[in-house]
Amino acid sequence: MCTPKHPSFYTHLVITFLLLAAIPTGISIGVNYGTLGDNLPPPSQVAHFLKTQTTIDRVKIFDVNTTIIKAFANTGILVSVTVPNGDIPSLTDQRNARRWIDTNIKPYYPATKIHYICVGTEVLHWGPQTLIDNLVPAMKVLHAALVKQGFDEIKISSPHSLGILLASDPPSSASFRPGWDVGSLSPMLEFLKQTKSGFMVNPYTYFGWSPGNSNFCLFKPNPGLFDKATGITYTNQFDQLMDAVHVSMKKLGYPDVEIVVAETGWPSGGDPANVHANPTNAAAYIGGLMKKVSSGDGTPLMPGRKFETYIFALFNENLKGPSLDEKNFGLFRPDFTQVYNVGIMHAPLAPSPSPMAVTADGPSSSADAPSSSSGPWDDAPFFNRTTPFMGSPGKAPPASSTNAGPNIANANVRDSSLATTSMSLIFAARFAAVVILLAMTLLV
Repeated sequence: MCTPKHPSFYTHLVITFLLLAAIPTGISIGVNYGTLGDNLPPPSQVAHFLKTQTTIDRVKIFDVNTTIIKAFANTGILVSVTVPNGDIPSLTDQRNARRWIDTNIKPYYPATKIHYICVGTEVLHWGPQTLIDNLVPAMKVLHAALVKQGFDEIKISSPHSLGILLASDPPSSASFRPGWDVGSLSPMLEFLKQTKSGFMVNPYTYFGWSPGNSNFCLFKPNPGLFDKATGITYTNQFDQLMDAVHVSMKKLGYPDVEIVVAETGWPSGGDPANVHANPTNAAAYIGGLMKKVSSGDGTPLMPGRKFETYIFALFNENLKGPSLDEKNFGLFRPDFTQVYNVGIMHAPLAPSPSPMAVTADGPSSSADAPSSSSGPWDDAPFFNRTTPFMGSPGKAPPASSTNAGPNIANANVRDSSLATTSMSLIFAARFAAVVILLAMTLLV
């Protein structure tokens, strides 16, 4: 006759399977789906491709393109849409906001899992002052219209360039620019706190690159940036920029509002002077980024945080410009071939990240060659320049640019090599978890 197991046996068995289910099955990541190309595939094909062949589980578009929104219906992929900057003032009127929701959201939700409504793009950066003044009021009115329709799960936010920062080096000294800090960002952060939405920022280490800090920008071994006030040595610029945002938020009293990485990326090709725009660097940055945001490590000042992150961009877009850099931010070409491989595709055995899974678009050159004599922001994509629009006298911040990071030598401090999650490793982890947890159970 069998002796019944102690009740704790069944408790541990349940815990075993719960922990097993919690083991990640891959890296999920968001992507910005731009459409400035005359050779891009139809949205229906894009949605099917993302769902069936990639780990991408969310997209952000720069408008309310109804064809794209409908294409993602019943895919389970989260979709964030964007209110054009010019529409912001009209949406401070309740009737206009309700009409906007009725036209652009209601017919497609919840079949399409609309996740965020981004009110404008880098509004503080680009102005004019009338848009800045109406930004937070429009966010509040749109939120009220969503609640009235019963669409409480859809969040409202607005992406910002890091031109909102007065400084970022070192992070402990960071703050938002005077004028924007209490005039726009403080009431916005209060709104985001109340609605449990994320504060969206666009950190691009690409635009802070120099020959001396290449590894710091690319998640590669380097001597780091020491912050004397905190005693922290930053080993990558992404952490530096994110902590600079966090410190700036904390100084306004909002350290706990989640931060969303609305845009970040690295071009695989560019103008000849921009030698750092190449597939080797693009693979290094995106691979390191994916490892960082999926690890759950957070940053030195935000340990344990995971950041909802959207890579810029899904496709190379041939109508962007004026620089070649802007045309080459894509993970994929319009024919769905990878520009470089960082393990974002579903595969039985995902190979290691490589700069050129297939021949990349644009010129390829050494990451350590001298940089262009032009300013580091001259070739930024339209939405990512950091020289702010000045707006009305007395309201806008000063025109000094954000410090993009240290100029440091490339030396070995720690191994920040890329990591991709393969199916074989996942199954091995699951099997190991089962063996260990069941062994613990039997010992009880």
